[in-house]
Amino acid sequence: MASLAGKVAIVTGASSGIGRATALALAREGVGVAVAARREERLRQVAGEIEAAGGQALAVVTDVARREDVERLVAATVERFGRLDIMVNNAGFGHYATVEEADEGEARRLFDVNFFGTLYGVQAALAVMRRQGSGHIVNVASVVGRRGFPFHGLYAASKFAVIGLTEALRGELAGSAIRATAILPSSTRTEFFEAAPRPEGYPAGPMGPVQSPEKVARAIVGCLKRPRGEVLLVPLMRPALATAVLFPGLADWVAGRVYLRQHKRMASPASKTAGT
Repeated sequence: MASLAGKVAIVTGASSGIGRATALALAREGVGVAVAARREERLRQVAGEIEAAGGQALAVVTDVARREDVERLVAATVERFGRLDIMVNNAGFGHYATVEEADEGEARRLFDVNFFGTLYGVQAALAVMRRQGSGHIVNVASVVGRRGFPFHGLYAASKFAVIGLTEALRGELAGSAIRATAILPSSTRTEFFEAAPRPEGYPAGPMGPVQSPEKVARAIVGCLKRPRGEVLLVPLMRPALATAVLFPGLADWVAGRVYLRQHKRMASPASKTAGT
């Protein structure tokens, strides 16, 4: 298993959740880390934690929906550290609504961040990695990027796009020393659910298996040490996804029952009173 010590990484969406956990995990491996997000104060806190533990960090306020911000982030990283070995495109947000009531403006913002933010990161990082002759791009997608579920249509579509982009990229990088990996977490204990746009009064919360951001970070570090094209965080989901391909009608029925039941439970007055 390869050592990561001495390498340089960028982690977007690093002010909280999976991004923060990944930045800290990489720093513990001896990686110099550029942390990027829009919230400057929280971003600098993460950089401060890394430096307090003896690591090297650079905080760059970045809106990944703006190509110029992402290119500036990569340039600042190379200027500070001299190279770029790892690009973790993690920035993104969720969305709750039926497809029928989805707002076009919210849909465009979702794709600007979740998909185009990833695309900008891939392209900016590749420009450096091609010159170096090596590198690893990690795109954080979601299990719903393999199977869409009720009330998550727009979010699922954005993550389907990220997975498709990563699969194509792997083929285009074949024969080079540059790797590309898609990470597929399930529900993760972060502020993701509270921050996700949704119609007024619409419930939000984790559905299905729930994991910690530290578990996702460990999976990212693991695939950087031992590269894989795709990492599914919940192995039990693999047969479920295979079943969905082979028996889509059955998958639709199960997803409909499970998600509609949980949606109703979360929307109930008892659930709101309990704070679940």
